[in-house]
Amino acid sequence: MKNSIFVLNNVNIILVNTMKKTLFLLPFFCLLCAVSTLCAADTLFIKETRIPILIERQDNVLFYLRLDAKDSKVLDKVVLKFDEETVLSDIQSVKLYYGGTEALQDVGKKRFAPVEYISSHAPGKTLAANPFYSIKKAEVNNPKNEIVLKGEQKLFPGINYFWISLQMKPGTSLTAKVKAKIASATLDGKNALLNLVSPENIEHYMGVGVRHAGDDHSAAFRIPGLVTTNKGTLLGVYDVRYNSSVDLQEHVDVGLSRSTDGGKTWEKMRLPLAFGEHGGLPAAQNGVGDPSILVDTKTNTIWIVAAWTHGMGNQRAWWSSHPGMDMNHTAQLVMTKSTDDGKTWSAPINITEQVKDPSWYFLLQGPGRGITMQDGTLVFPIQFIDSTRVPNAGIMYSKDRGETWKIHNYARTNTTEAQVAEVEPGVLMLNMRDNRGGSRAVSTTKDFGKTWTEHPSSRKALQEPVCMASLISVKAKDNALNKDILLFSNPNTVKGRHHITIKASLDGGITWLPEHQLLIDEAEGWGYSCLTLIDKETIGILYESSVAHMTFQRIKIEDIIK
Repeated sequence: MKNSIFVLNNVNIILVNTMKKTLFLLPFFCLLCAVSTLCAADTLFIKETRIPILIERQDNVLFYLRLDAKDSKVLDKVVLKFDEETVLSDIQSVKLYYGGTEALQDVGKKRFAPVEYISSHAPGKTLAANPFYSIKKAEVNNPKNEIVLKGEQKLFPGINYFWISLQMKPGTSLTAKVKAKIASATLDGKNALLNLVSPENIEHYMGVGVRHAGDDHSAAFRIPGLVTTNKGTLLGVYDVRYNSSVDLQEHVDVGLSRSTDGGKTWEKMRLPLAFGEHGGLPAAQNGVGDPSILVDTKTNTIWIVAAWTHGMGNQRAWWSSHPGMDMNHTAQLVMTKSTDDGKTWSAPINITEQVKDPSWYFLLQGPGRGITMQDGTLVFPIQFIDSTRVPNAGIMYSKDRGETWKIHNYARTNTTEAQVAEVEPGVLMLNMRDNRGGSRAVSTTKDFGKTWTEHPSSRKALQEPVCMASLISVKAKDNALNKDILLFSNPNTVKGRHHITIKASLDGGITWLPEHQLLIDEAEGWGYSCLTLIDKETIGILYESSVAHMTFQRIKIEDIIK
């Protein structure tokens, strides 16, 4: 009997404990059921951009949203949250746009936009969203840390596109950063499942569109060069391609933009080199372009060198320039100089007779920038098409402050568009576009190009898609890190001109470590770039970005070298 009572008591205890556990777990089961009923069946795919945020733009794409509406009927809202480090007072507005639907033939391509919502190439349409391609659904001005963007957009069966726009205030610092995330979204009153397809914690860097398509009645601006003068003035040069984006021969002048405030604002464009209707031929048969710019740091005289083409029937100069010396047969190498910090420029100085071999088909500059060596020698990178129609890269130099120039031997055959840096006193490194593709060619010289030595990094360390690149040397005494640094920029790919990246080397160019790199523009563009040191803490880059023909960004060295 006692044993029976003991068993019964045990059963009661078990039953009581079971009931307690059931009662304890019941809210969780209820919660799970509630969550399952409140969650939308469709997933919202999110792609965060890694492109410059242009301060002058009314719309910058911050997020792309892709939604396959199988069950959902309405996108109610999207909640955006900014990081605490973001200076909210810099932000003018945040907008939500609806971009329409996907074409049936694009099924499976997983696009995040059916078209380019903001053009970088259509004159007059580079600053704001094209109203024909998207519908503004919501706008929040002077946002707080967390904002609600009410969409209330009817969804069509299949893929629906949305995007979030960011507009900055005019006074925003060029070194400001923005970090944000989509905290939640609601479909038909239910929480949408979110799938982020891009990396987390992306930092968005500011930029300025120095030249947009259509500015000064020009169709395109290409081929950047950038220097900092002794007075701290930034001088950016480029092709002004009036009729189209094609290379010489065409109506092309060398343009220059000047900034005295570190790149925040830029003065009205100047034309240091422009030939117009020269020699009885129209302006389009007197194009001059592909500029390279140099600061003589001993005198603050500024030099620009460019290729002038005369005639050629508006065909491409690369193939239409021929052996010889006179302008009716071959492209001319011309220079101009400024002695007042880039405000005014001399008449063209033709140095073709000094440096060109008559057997060469074409002699032209880098393009990009030249340097002043520690001993005062002025050096420009050059390229030429030899008598066998093969291109080669090298340097030209002046020992007398630009009065006379010399060229010796090429560094490597089948190369073009090189940049030069002094890596040690008297030692020049030439970083070259290699027409074989895949990677950069690198050589050094100790005797101004009489002899060359292939660098250990050549054809190994720096990948490229056959595109112009930039290389500068920053000495330890000139930067806050107190380290000798080589800086390099180009499209960090082997195919396609995208993923513009700034890289740093701390061992003279032998290695370019992943932790010493900064991606500044992931989208497609023309891809040319040029770097300059602004001060001990920052560098500037002028480049052909995905958002403007000539984009300037100011980047802290510590953001590159972590």
